[in-house]
Amino acid sequence: MKTIQPVTVWYNGQEVQATVLSATVSYDNLQSTATFNYQLMLESTVSGGYSYAQSVAQNSLIISGEAYIEWDTNDYAYNWIAQQLNLVITGEYIPPVPTPIG
Repeated sequence: MKTIQPVTVWYNGQEVQATVLSATVSYDNLQSTATFNYQLMLESTVSGGYSYAQSVAQNSLIISGEAYIEWDTNDYAYNWIAQQLNLVITGEYIPPVPTPIG
């Protein structure tokens, strides 16, 4: 997962600021095309100080042609997805460590 510059997303009747991009490959024919599923997420904090990333938008993108041929790393995939969605990646997402209670 990657952190991104905040992007406004409509979620449950309100605007929220997504700051995390998550992606997986749901299909790859190992020859010419693949499908990436992505999620835009926001970091939420619940009682007790526990934080997590909550999905607020999701969809898929198909990579093919020259972009598919050049795809050789996860970073390439994330950068390609960000380019398609007009997002700016700012770094690696590091999940927060829960604060022990007690």
